[in-house]
Amino acid sequence: MTREHWGSKLGFVLAAAGSAIGLGNIWKFPYVAGANGGAAFVLVYVLCVIVLGVPIMIAELVIGRHTESDPVGAFKLMFGRSGWVVIGYLGVVCGFLILSFYSVVGGWTIGYIVKSVSGGMSSLTNVETAKNAFAQFIHNPYEMIAYHFLFMAACAFIVIRGVKNGIEWWSKVLMPLLFILLLVLIVKGVSMKGGMAGVSFFLNPDFSKLTVDAVLSALGQSFFSLSLGMGAMITYGSYLSRKERILQSAMYIVLLDTLVAILAGLAIFPAVFAMEMAPDKGPGLVFHVIPAVFANMPYGQVFAVVFFGLLFIAALTSGISLLEVVVAWAGDERGWSRTKAVLILGGAIFAMGVPSALSFNVLEGNTVFFGKTFFDFIDALTSNYMLPIGGFFIAVALGWKYGLDKTIHELDPDTRIISLKELWAFTIKFVSPLLVALVFIVNFLGR
Repeated sequence: MTREHWGSKLGFVLAAAGSAIGLGNIWKFPYVAGANGGAAFVLVYVLCVIVLGVPIMIAELVIGRHTESDPVGAFKLMFGRSGWVVIGYLGVVCGFLILSFYSVVGGWTIGYIVKSVSGGMSSLTNVETAKNAFAQFIHNPYEMIAYHFLFMAACAFIVIRGVKNGIEWWSKVLMPLLFILLLVLIVKGVSMKGGMAGVSFFLNPDFSKLTVDAVLSALGQSFFSLSLGMGAMITYGSYLSRKERILQSAMYIVLLDTLVAILAGLAIFPAVFAMEMAPDKGPGLVFHVIPAVFANMPYGQVFAVVFFGLLFIAALTSGISLLEVVVAWAGDERGWSRTKAVLILGGAIFAMGVPSALSFNVLEGNTVFFGKTFFDFIDALTSNYMLPIGGFFIAVALGWKYGLDKTIHELDPDTRIISLKELWAFTIKFVSPLLVALVFIVNFLGR
């Protein structure tokens, strides 16, 4: 059977960028950057992306196109039925588990779009009121499961239509819309009285706050932000035609991902400072502070819809890539049709996510492992352990076991800087495994 390919380079870049751009870009990156020296952190982050993110992304794309298979099939083709195939399975299982709880958070964005449209957030004029409203929202098990289902249904609707007509087509619509919404919010925030103080907070380098911990945070953020180590880029790379340039495409993907993270900071902090709200609320910034910001500004209801619509798009583009990893495995390894794979595995992921949705209400206070709720445990298991382990062994497998001489021809044949290939080969063999191991050790020790 002929493998489906992306219809265009633009479609692939936007789809892969959508996979990398997620909720973390919109709220986590701005907060972490602001708390760790602003522009100083951004500079370190960009350096980490170049040294760590780009090489491993290129490695995953190379493996995908070289084998034209899902993560499991790719490692089978490269190493036969050896222990290395476990790395492929790790990526598929990781995608399955991440989407199960990510869909719950994606559902929150749908719920807040509904609240924004209905005017339900107009009364949230201070952080405490907004915080209580969010606590009430996630405490309703029926709403949590319903919105979780709607988000999974949206992912399934797009993935079931295939690569060209589903993932690629919708990425061409959603990604430009994401940038437009970000720019609207930036213009509004900067134009508000006191808004420029937020820009200063985000972009003024404060090297005194750039601690070792901040550098490690930048390293970890660069790795997790780009959807590496879970097979998404191997899967997307398997749909790449031979005429596409991997080096060039990877640069575009990383550039878009980093640009969205920086634009998100420029969109959020001017509004927060203009309303004299505290910028150091961490994860609560989105659901505790931002609603209060919009409730206190002219046309706040409109901008609330825009903002949470932006969050939904960021979550959706990542969600479809996670579902595609699992669906590609079922199609390649089990011979399932796309429709069958999406319905069965999408349903299984939804079911797996129900305990996560209930972790904030019915199962609140019930811990499963290491004193964590089901939601927190799955989050920590995948983000802190499975992803860095996957990234580490992908680099080792390609750089040391399989041999770069068998795959380096996949890189751009007409690149004018020949040494770029050699630089990538050196980085993926020596630098990337060391840095990923460092991230893993730091996460393991709990920092």
